[in-house]
Amino acid sequence: MAGNRTFTMIKPGAVRNGHIGAILAHINKGGFKIVAMKYTQLSKEKAGEFYAVHKERPFYGELVDFMSSGPIIAAVLEKANAVEDFRTLIGATNPAEAAEGTVRKLYATSIGENAVHGSDSDENANIEANFHFAGTEMY
Repeated sequence: MAGNRTFTMIKPGAVRNGHIGAILAHINKGGFKIVAMKYTQLSKEKAGEFYAVHKERPFYGELVDFMSSGPIIAAVLEKANAVEDFRTLIGATNPAEAAEGTVRKLYATSIGENAVHGSDSDENANIEANFHFAGTEMY
C-alpha cells in the first residue's frame, strides 16, 4: 500500500449528524478512489485496540468511548501520495485550526469529535486498513 493508499473512518458524530454523503463527496472530489468501505460499529475493545498507540494519553478513555458510541464508515482510499493528500483534504485535528473548506472545518464539532480519522503514515495506513478489512475486501 506504500504511497498510494490510506485509511479513513467517518467517526460516530459525523455519522450521527448526517454527514456521510457530504464527506464521501469531498473524498471523491479530492480524486480518491474508494477501494474498500463498510458501515460498522466498533466495540469498546476494538476501539481500544485500534487506538492503543494513545493508551497512555489522558484522552484515551474518552476517545474509546466516543469511537464505540455509534456506527462508523471505515474506508481504504487510493490515490498517488494518498496519506499526505488526504491529511490536507481533512485539515488539522482541531477544527478551529483547520483550513477553510477542509472536512474537519466543515463537519467537525470539536477536537474530540473531529469528523474523520486519517492515517498519518504509509505504514499506519497499511496497519489500519488491515485492522478493518481482509485482503479480499480491498479492490
